Amino acid sequence: MTMTTDSSNFSAKSSLRDTLLPHLRPALTIVPGIALATIIAFGANLMRGIPQIATFSPMILAIAIGIAVRNLVGTPSSVRPGIAFSMRRLLRFAIVLLGFQITLTQLAAVGAKGLFIVAGTLVATFVFTLAAGRALGVERKLTELIAAGTSICGASAVVATNSVTEASDEDVAYAIACVTIFGSIAMFVYPLLPRLLHLDSHAYGLWSGASIHEIAQVAAASFQNSQRAGEIGTVSKLARVLLLAPVVLTLSLVTRFTVQRTREQSARPPLPWFALGFVAVVAVNSVITIPGGAKSAMISLATFLLTIALAAMGLETDVSKLYAAGLRPAILGALAFLFIASFSLVVIKLMG
Repeated sequence: MTMTTDSSNFSAKSSLRDTLLPHLRPALTIVPGIALATIIAFGANLMRGIPQIATFSPMILAIAIGIAVRNLVGTPSSVRPGIAFSMRRLLRFAIVLLGFQITLTQLAAVGAKGLFIVAGTLVATFVFTLAAGRALGVERKLTELIAAGTSICGASAVVATNSVTEASDEDVAYAIACVTIFGSIAMFVYPLLPRLLHLDSHAYGLWSGASIHEIAQVAAASFQNSQRAGEIGTVSKLARVLLLAPVVLTLSLVTRFTVQRTREQSARPPLPWFALGFVAVVAVNSVITIPGGAKSAMISLATFLLTIALAAMGLETDVSKLYAAGLRPAILGALAFLFIASFSLVVIKLMG
């Protein structure tokens, strides 16, 4: 009787193992890559404790560390599945969670005029960058990434846009380098200009929020002027972040239409569901009072997941391919930066 029971138990366990293993193996293959990207993300957050580095976002630091690891040490094949998972699934989930940063009430604080300035500057900058990219002979996909990063919200916009553009990891790294460099320049130069340009706190905050690349850079530049400028700058920047969803959706529809016209039906890119999820989270966040602790946790999780995704992109980036792109994309990034800074300033002045 005992032998029969033992045999039955062994058979049941074997059957359960045979059933579960095929499902567990794919999940286990992504663990090494996710673990490596997560370790880099933790390191990037720890590095922000260094005063000279604190002005850079953990996302920027993570991609820099990832690039260093890839090109100085190398990445084994065992981490590739997890890196790919981090760059796609984790990234898209993080972008959905970014919606917890924004409520429609916050956007109302900018006013109709301010929102018009922010939206108008974004559209004008995106269109200008696309045209300038064509004139300079910069590859279309890289041009779109630089346009998105400059006009919307820096590294987050670059990686979100790439879900539709599907550029190489080197193009993503190049675009992020552009928006990081020129956004950092703005962060240090802008606080020197309000008096020279005759900008009060409200106008200066609006200018900062409408034209500087990263949220952290906007906060650093605008709060140096005053609390009022910092608040207006932050909310103006969040209005730009909200426009990430319609821009990505528009790019997706344009891409699908273009591919459809060439009759490559099977190659049509899917609609970016995460952009719709982002809008849905903003709507929920606007009508439901979410406890401060829970909201803060969601925003922190979104930032950390984005940091993991950027670390993964760094681990896939070959520096030699960045050099091969040449200086023209950097020139494009500079022109886009100068355009968004000057265009937004002129519009703010004209609209009072």
